[in-house]
Amino acid sequence: MSGTNESVMTQLRGALERALSPVHIELIDDSAAHAGHAGARSGGHYRLTIVATAFEGRSQLERHRMVYAAVASLMNGAVHALNIVARAPAEQV
Repeated sequence: MSGTNESVMTQLRGALERALSPVHIELIDDSAAHAGHAGARSGGHYRLTIVATAFEGRSQLERHRMVYAAVASLMNGAVHALNIVARAPAEQV
């Protein structure tokens, strides 16, 4: 992983921790798999699995909105795509 992507991952993790106080975060840089994709030049591709109490009783759409709100400042440049799996603690596999 490049230094830039490592910094973006640190920023993503920090924003999610501050906003959602997750009990688990798994963040994977998937940018290499998207090399050559037109949007890949504008930011990285990341996969996120996040488990947080804040998601209890919320729909998947609401959960995704919560995640996007937490990382909004990164979505207009450093992050091109974010694949999200958001679960409440009782839903952990």
